[in-house]
Amino acid sequence: MQIKPLRADLQLYLKKHNLEKKFKKAKNLFETDPFYLSLNTELLEPKSRLIYSFRIDIKYRAIFIYVDKNTIEIITLTNHYK
Repeated sequence: MQIKPLRADLQLYLKKHNLEKKFKKAKNLFETDPFYLSLNTELLEPKSRLIYSFRIDIKYRAIFIYVDKNTIEIITLTNHYK
């Protein structure tokens, strides 16, 4: 699995929230095994939209879509509890 390079606004979000190191770790785990247990990868509701998320840490999640069978694009990064 491959993650497309992040847009500049998402890179800025990671930097602003001091998540760069945690994101790099989560990214490496995801690219090795997208359903690695600690990532908590899930299909979001409504399921028909095919939008997924994986955990960066306990508070933050990466929201993504599949571009093709082996590539995803992260469309946003969110605070899971806001």
